[in-house]
Amino acid sequence: MTLNYFNPVNTQTWTNGRHNVRCVKVIQETWDVRTFCFMADQPVLFFFKPGQFVTLELEIDGEPIMRSYTISSSPSVPYSFSITVKRLPDGRVSNWLHDNLQVGSELVVHGPVGDFNVIDYPADKVLMLSGGVGVTPLMSMTRWFFDTNANVDLQFVHSAREPRDIIFHRELEHIFSRIPDFRLHIVCERGDENGVAWAGFRGYLAQSMLELMVPDYLEREIFCCGPTPYMKAVRQVLQSNGFDMSHYHEESFGATPADVRADVEELAEQAEAELEAVDTADMLQVEFSNSGKSIRILPEETVHSAAAKLGLHIPKACGMGICGTCKVKKLSGDVNMEHNGGITEDDEADGYILSCCSTPRSNVAIEF
Repeated sequence: MTLNYFNPVNTQTWTNGRHNVRCVKVIQETWDVRTFCFMADQPVLFFFKPGQFVTLELEIDGEPIMRSYTISSSPSVPYSFSITVKRLPDGRVSNWLHDNLQVGSELVVHGPVGDFNVIDYPADKVLMLSGGVGVTPLMSMTRWFFDTNANVDLQFVHSAREPRDIIFHRELEHIFSRIPDFRLHIVCERGDENGVAWAGFRGYLAQSMLELMVPDYLEREIFCCGPTPYMKAVRQVLQSNGFDMSHYHEESFGATPADVRADVEELAEQAEAELEAVDTADMLQVEFSNSGKSIRILPEETVHSAAAKLGLHIPKACGMGICGTCKVKKLSGDVNMEHNGGITEDDEADGYILSCCSTPRSNVAIEF
């Protein structure tokens, strides 16, 4: 007699697309940073490349809003994923998440997508540079290296404003205390306002400090994420020392621009002015099959802008071909799509495009 001790579990694998998830845990990382953990109602293996991100589909004050956040958890813990969000003074979405998202809350996410990851750029020696909440994708990478016992010589340099602002501080200390080839360096701009002493590196990350912490930094694969001025300073140090920038990778997504729906009448006037300024023979037609609308646009205009001029709202978050939110299916015609990793080769083969970064080469028809 055979006994079945386990019931079979039908588990799906996460793929780039639109998914319903539920918040199952909220963790207060620092005084102004929280981690939100999500799972699906049915078992889903949330596998992604460490460093990638998702786009949240939200409704705030009755207005649909899309916002992208890097995943801070590791795919080595596959039945859930997490994002880590810093409350910002003027951050409409970040503040809403802190004030409203709680255990049991349900929402929609798009993704995962992104070229910034350690899977596509394997290396024996890695340097991670992060500033502030830019630590989140690098934490995902570090957790992945740690959980999979990766044979990697890892140097991690994190910059924070004060000791109380060091995100994942205790976990980072734990991870880097257990792997001989892992080295952690934390830089604080200043001591804590409450008088907490800081005995580590102090000030802003500079070349002299980097050389002291990681003497062989020019020999490593470098992953960088942080505020724009921080990443610019890092690039300047590397370029001035002849570093091969093909081995430098940064999370270029940054803060997502507010997705403000333009006034239809204003767009119509703009389109009319453009018609007068160019030879109409140079214009191409974009047809949206579901709505029965079409418009002629300039070759350098995007499919997304064509939709906006017709009053059609294709969801969009990054506007740079990274997040994949604006994906639509092309039924006919050719486009030039200059994306940044927001669409898979399989989706392209099936006829999908990212409307925010696709310009027509011929008359095209879009399923929307």
